[in-house]
Amino acid sequence: MSEQARRRPPKPYRRPQKDPVRMLAFEALRAVDERDAYANLVLPPLLKKAREKGDFDGRDAALATELVYGTLRRQGTYDAIIAACVDRPLREVDPPVLDVLSLGAHQLLGTRIPTHAAVSATVELARVVLGDGRAKFVNAVLRKISRQELDAWVEQVAPPYEDDAEDHLAVVHSHPRWVVSALWDSLGGGRAGIEDLLEADNERPEVTLVARPGRSTAEELAAATETLPGRWSPYALRMAEGGEPGAIEAVKEGRAGVQDEGSQLVAIALANAPVEGADTLWLDGCAGPGGKAALLAALAAERGAFLLASEKQPHRARLVERALAGNPGPYQVIAADGTRPPWRPGSFDRVLVDVPCSGLGALRRRPEARWRRRPEDLDGFAPLQRALLTEALSAVRIGGVVGYATCSPHLAETRVVVDDVLKRTGGAELIDARPLLPGVPALGDGPDVQLWPHLHGTDAMYLALLRRTA
Repeated sequence: MSEQARRRPPKPYRRPQKDPVRMLAFEALRAVDERDAYANLVLPPLLKKAREKGDFDGRDAALATELVYGTLRRQGTYDAIIAACVDRPLREVDPPVLDVLSLGAHQLLGTRIPTHAAVSATVELARVVLGDGRAKFVNAVLRKISRQELDAWVEQVAPPYEDDAEDHLAVVHSHPRWVVSALWDSLGGGRAGIEDLLEADNERPEVTLVARPGRSTAEELAAATETLPGRWSPYALRMAEGGEPGAIEAVKEGRAGVQDEGSQLVAIALANAPVEGADTLWLDGCAGPGGKAALLAALAAERGAFLLASEKQPHRARLVERALAGNPGPYQVIAADGTRPPWRPGSFDRVLVDVPCSGLGALRRRPEARWRRRPEDLDGFAPLQRALLTEALSAVRIGGVVGYATCSPHLAETRVVVDDVLKRTGGAELIDARPLLPGVPALGDGPDVQLWPHLHGTDAMYLALLRRTA
């Protein structure tokens, strides 16, 4: 070192600058990681608070949302890339550091943010939330990541398809290997179909509205905001990008709601399934949080039928009450366990059980669920799913109809459950559900129906309709 350099005074310490957008994104990711929170529940209140403080405008909110959801959707791919750039197993990297690295990786590889801006902004975030020492580690790793585009990294870190198809797809499309295997089993077919499905899981879903019959109309909603018609449901409208459903008057008043079109189709199909004899008493046996119950109640009201909405968890039952408030027809909401029901056998003409499940059909909306679920979780759901369907068949009268629904395409939660219960209980038969979804293509061989994000633009909802015969 020269004498002049030794005499030069050290640079004054520069305090790190807080970037509200990246701070909020980091806070959301930490909540998902630390508290097992869901991003779709954590992010809205954080954004609202930021707007109220004056920190955010619309573009800031859009960027923060993209950073959170984009990072979560591509977490598996980014983990594989980060692992190639560090000198230790990822399990030895502190979770907050890994969250900052993942945010940086998404900015570098999954957005149009310039490389220098992505690196500098993420390192500045690291200085704020991790300290200067670990920020140097973040800087070094991100500079390695920035040397290649995403496609080149994927080619480097993913095994060849010919050597291990499932592991290749897992890395390329950022799904756990077991989820890839389960979805492929349910979907069937070759490579193109499963790749289309996995890619659809990583796309941002549209916000879909439902106009509740007798309370609002699709025309009213269309006049209130920029929307596109629903693809399949007569009550659906798809919001233009960036729309805020909470600002629509009909949504504020509960006359309309936010509901995936697949969920709408399940309720509509059950309501339109042919029953023998009376049609005056309907049951939603797993009603929380209330979306399907609200649509069923509106459809029941048009026919003068009564809906009983039952939900085991009291706090979810309150959500159902809120969703049904103002329904023009008769209804009642109760907190009750559908596996030990308070109603008498054979009481209802129509019964819906949308059973608790793994949620693998809603990975577009809850991308973190793919990393949170484990194969053994299905063993925990299986007894409950069978018990709820068994009791639903007991609750319906002879000639009445039961709808068994899950937001999962996993065979262990769909056809296997239905087949097992039918064999064990008897006295029921499957109805072909496909004609009750008119105009919807690619519904398979039936009689049950599996919807898919890449084929129908919906969550991967499953529906089986069963008629009680004895």
